[in-house]
Amino acid sequence: MRTGQTPGRARTTRRTAALAASAAAVLTVPALAAVPATPAAAAPGAPNPDCRTSNAIQQTMRGGVWRMCWHTTSTAGLVLEDISFQPKGEAKPISVLKSAKLAQIHVAYDNAAAEYEDLTEMTLGDYPEPLRGKDCPGGTLKKIPRVDDEADEPRHKMINGLCVTTAERGFAYHGNSGDIGEATDKKDAEQGQDLVIYTVNSAGYYHYINQWNFSDDGTITPKAGATGNLSPSDFDASDGQGWPVGKGGAKDRAVSHHHNIFWRLNFGPDGAPGRVEQYDTKHTGSKDGIPTYRTSRTRVAKEKGGDTSPKAARWWRVVSKKGKNADGHARSWELVHHNPRKYAGRPFTKYDVYFTQYKKNEQYASGNNDFGRGRPAHVGKFLNGEQLKHPIAWVNVGFHHIARDEDQTPMPVHWQGFSVAPRDVTAMSPLTPDRLRKPQYNGEPQFLGEESARR
Repeated sequence: MRTGQTPGRARTTRRTAALAASAAAVLTVPALAAVPATPAAAAPGAPNPDCRTSNAIQQTMRGGVWRMCWHTTSTAGLVLEDISFQPKGEAKPISVLKSAKLAQIHVAYDNAAAEYEDLTEMTLGDYPEPLRGKDCPGGTLKKIPRVDDEADEPRHKMINGLCVTTAERGFAYHGNSGDIGEATDKKDAEQGQDLVIYTVNSAGYYHYINQWNFSDDGTITPKAGATGNLSPSDFDASDGQGWPVGKGGAKDRAVSHHHNIFWRLNFGPDGAPGRVEQYDTKHTGSKDGIPTYRTSRTRVAKEKGGDTSPKAARWWRVVSKKGKNADGHARSWELVHHNPRKYAGRPFTKYDVYFTQYKKNEQYASGNNDFGRGRPAHVGKFLNGEQLKHPIAWVNVGFHHIARDEDQTPMPVHWQGFSVAPRDVTAMSPLTPDRLRKPQYNGEPQFLGEESARR
């Protein structure tokens, strides 16, 4: 929350001046481009020959190798491009996303006292927080630009603001091989690991953790964590729309508000635009008193928005038009998402997921028209029935922040996010132990007997 905070006002003024100078530059020029640098040869295995060595990330994990490029912008902050995963046993990397970034952080107060668009209005990407070694445990800190508020003229200074590290994520799997016919029953259990990439950007009193987890099984998890401090100027007992915080609570009530966070995903499965499919599971009746269900598939051929409500039991995947796994099944990437705190106050928050046809001037879920005349204002207006030849996915996750005593101070992180999971990208999990990578364990198990299983 930021009501009455001077730095937020200053940022808005700078943003207006920058847009007047060049709206296109904000969208297309990485902030790092202003930093003198000599282009270097691409690192071995780098995903793109145009990705400078310093802007390439490559991490070998037990299940495969992640590769990508990165840069920052004054609005979205961290932008990841040319993301690929090379599962164990695959001869070459498999392209997943051409680009991925935050598309808006919309904050609306329950008492209608304020409403913010932290990317497009507050230029969130201009204000990364400096990170210390202990803020990036076991990892590497990389330099990114930050607006220097102390300078007489707006300019950037370089700070240690991007962390690239790895982290344990708990069990990757746990099972008994005897259940699938291995002659000698073995306990198979492994802990999973993530490549973790993040910045911390400030907007008023809030600090947002813009984090991307890339798991060793091929899953991508974008998430945003909100922390910082409750705004000192937003304690108002008179409107009846806050929560008592502090002694007694008769006077101090922190105003409740919504955080509506959007991500923009430009899929490129196997290096080309994919096709979108929607799946719905419905109750069809019963058999012997037990409910029966059926899942149907619908091709999403035109621009569309949709919800992931429990009643609909709906989900989507983006399918490769040319890539298949070793079993002959089309590779795809599934959106694993739900939106339990959806905000109904604005037309662009109507749906949990939007699929739109790619257009260069459609970059932000709201405030998009701030970057040039003739641009549609928000993602709801991007939907006009066009054919999905190059689909862009917009994912909306809401959170209703009703403050509590424990939010003081600094505020514990509350997270919003979703996952992009591999579906039929490989014939078996890239984490499957080598001894189980045999035909009799792929599909219905073949119980071959002790001698056959040992061969």
